[in-house]
Amino acid sequence: MIAIIDYGVGNLFSLKSSFAAIGQEAVVTSDPAVIASADRLILPGVGAFGDAAQKLRDTGMAEVVKEQAALGKPMMGICLGMQLLFDKSCEYGEHEGLGLIHGNIRPISEVIERGLKIPHIGWNALNFKKPSKLFKYISEGDCVYFVHSYYAADCAESTTATAEYSAELTASVENGNVYGCQFHPEKSGDVGLNILRAFCEI
Repeated sequence: MIAIIDYGVGNLFSLKSSFAAIGQEAVVTSDPAVIASADRLILPGVGAFGDAAQKLRDTGMAEVVKEQAALGKPMMGICLGMQLLFDKSCEYGEHEGLGLIHGNIRPISEVIERGLKIPHIGWNALNFKKPSKLFKYISEGDCVYFVHSYYAADCAESTTATAEYSAELTASVENGNVYGCQFHPEKSGDVGLNILRAFCEI
C-alpha cells in the first residue's frame, strides 16, 4: 500500500487516481500509524516552499517523514514535495527543508535566458544523468510535465535526470531510498504512470 501524505498541500486525489490506474492501492492520509504501515510514501506539494514546510512541521508530518526515511522505506517527493526533501530554499526568504537530499532550492530566473516565461510550464524531455530504478519502464528523451519557478541546485551527486529550459534544470533526484521528481508523474501520461509503476517495484 502507498501512503500519499496529506499535510494540507498537494494534488492528492489525482495521484491516488494515477496509482489506481496502474492497479496499486493508495491512501491519502495524515495518520502516522497508517504511514508507518505503508510500503511506500509519496510526499506531494504545490505552492510556496515556506508555507508547505511550516505545514509539514505543524502537522507533525516532517518528523514522520524523516523517521520513515531513516528506516529505509521508499519515498518519493513530487514537485514542491521534491523540493521539501532538500536542505533549504530561498523562495521568499530562507526556509529549512527536510535535509534528506543535500542541495538548495533556487529561482530558475537565475539560470534561464531572460524573456522566457516563469513559471516553466509544459512538456520537456528527460536527459538521464545516472541510472535510476525509476527509469525502468521509460527511455531517455521521454517527455514529462513541469510547472515550477524554482529548481534544485548544488545537487549533482543526487541528480538522476535533467530537463532543458535554456539551462539544464534538475528533473529528478535520489539518495538511497529517497526519490524526487520535479515534474508531475500524475500529469505526464503513460510516461508518468510508468515512473509510478517502477516506484511501486522498489
